[in-house]
Amino acid sequence: MKIERISHKTLAEAVAGKLVASLVDGSLKPGTQLPPERELIIKFGISRATLREALKTLEKHNFVESRPNVGWFALQVDQSNLTRAKEMAGRNGEQADRPAGSEPPTGPIRVPIAPDKPIRIPNLQKDRLGTFDFISWWDREKVQNAKVMVVGAGALGNEVIKNLALMGIGHIFIVDFDKIELANLSRSVLFRETDSNRSKAEIAAARAKAVNPQVHIQYLNGDITTKMGLGVFRRMDVVIGCLDNREARLAVNRFCYWVNKPWVDGAIQELLGLVRVFIPGQGACYECTLTEQALRDLSLRYSCPLLARQNILLGKVPTTPTIASIIGAMQSQEALKLINNMPVQPGKVTHFNGMVNEMHTTAYVPRDDCESHWAYGTITELPARVERTTLDDLLRIACADLGLNAVIELDQELVTKFECSNCHTVEEVLRPLSEVTVEAGNCPTCGVLREASLTHVITGEETFLHRTLASVGVPPLHVIRAHNGEEYRFYELTGDLADALHFRDFESTIKIEDKKGNHIRLKDKSQIKNGKEPSVLKIRSSRVRLRD
Repeated sequence: MKIERISHKTLAEAVAGKLVASLVDGSLKPGTQLPPERELIIKFGISRATLREALKTLEKHNFVESRPNVGWFALQVDQSNLTRAKEMAGRNGEQADRPAGSEPPTGPIRVPIAPDKPIRIPNLQKDRLGTFDFISWWDREKVQNAKVMVVGAGALGNEVIKNLALMGIGHIFIVDFDKIELANLSRSVLFRETDSNRSKAEIAAARAKAVNPQVHIQYLNGDITTKMGLGVFRRMDVVIGCLDNREARLAVNRFCYWVNKPWVDGAIQELLGLVRVFIPGQGACYECTLTEQALRDLSLRYSCPLLARQNILLGKVPTTPTIASIIGAMQSQEALKLINNMPVQPGKVTHFNGMVNEMHTTAYVPRDDCESHWAYGTITELPARVERTTLDDLLRIACADLGLNAVIELDQELVTKFECSNCHTVEEVLRPLSEVTVEAGNCPTCGVLREASLTHVITGEETFLHRTLASVGVPPLHVIRAHNGEEYRFYELTGDLADALHFRDFESTIKIEDKKGNHIRLKDKSQIKNGKEPSVLKIRSSRVRLRD
């Protein structure tokens, strides 16, 4: 019997072998900078000492070289070290010769390399984003051109917005309907005491612009479920949800699915948190993750729509700034990976338990009957504006495309009337549900909560067809559905585009110093109307303000 010696490699030798295998199979080009050590440590799942030992081994055999203060660079495998390279690559080299179309190799994933990225030595004295150019997969142009919507500007939203601004994400749209309370200051890095009772979205946007004046900012002080046009979602690269209630998450999930946009959800409570990425058509969506009980709870809450909306507004979750930093950082990182076309894990959730410092990832199971799995088809862009277009105008367009039996479906319910079951009085209303309070539903005669009649389908028989789309709760730049029972059409109010999506908030914010060294601030926010810059200066309390 012939007994062969058992091959035994140290962990450092195994790592060195994998890197050499990349050199041999050509996936790691000579002259290419290796990913940062921190990234290699994570990818290989090893310690820094092990990685350093592996790199030193490679350096000894002239496979890599170290450039002080820059990093490690791959060298050419030539006749002098080819044999050694084959020996070190070992089985990794054999896998590189695997014919195309065979089963993919299992085990650790090869280190991602961007061989086409040219080496650029930035001027770190003048370029605030220069350090990022050392990252092999970082695409500065993609990051600066990216459009990211952040929904929710609370504790999580503050962290996400700060990170996006620091990373130089080019265009950030911030949405929140809430105002700042003093209790927010314990968890929100962008808020100050003087901001009390001001719009969270506005202040977060202003502070993000101050953190990095190179980013372009826009904010909306409103409810994401009713005030944001679907055309805005349609033009985003990534949506990040920093929300604290299921209703808003469900709305964001459906909006993103309808227009095929990825979104990153985060949730925190005390020392616990989770992060998950949802991409339409790839694994489970948010609605798939809801249990039957959760769906029943949502249905019960919607059995009285007025109370349901009030409950959303009152939602509060206890959190800490530490867990907000952790989860917000993970959300920002997932968004950055999506922008750079890096691999993510859609339909999976990563839980972080701060009580015991444990983290684990599990996959959700997609549901075949999920109501969110519905995507819009071709969207017709109309040069129409929500403030001027009537229900009749849009219905006539739909009838021209779909026939006389076409109907329009609104996303928001319209309250058409209140009926009191106690005193049998009836009040005609015709207002979007989002603008009707529970108090308004109480009967002015007997005080009983009245029954609300709702509709969201416009058939052409209504008496209010002369009303504009804005008056019935349709947000600017929205996409409206129409169908004839067999076929759907989708119409975007593209005439609103210039005003609804501009990223010009706080563009004129500048600071200059007077002779005494005091700062003189030009108005925090400059609203640009009709393409004209404000021109009137108003001096007050040592500040110079621009007046509209």
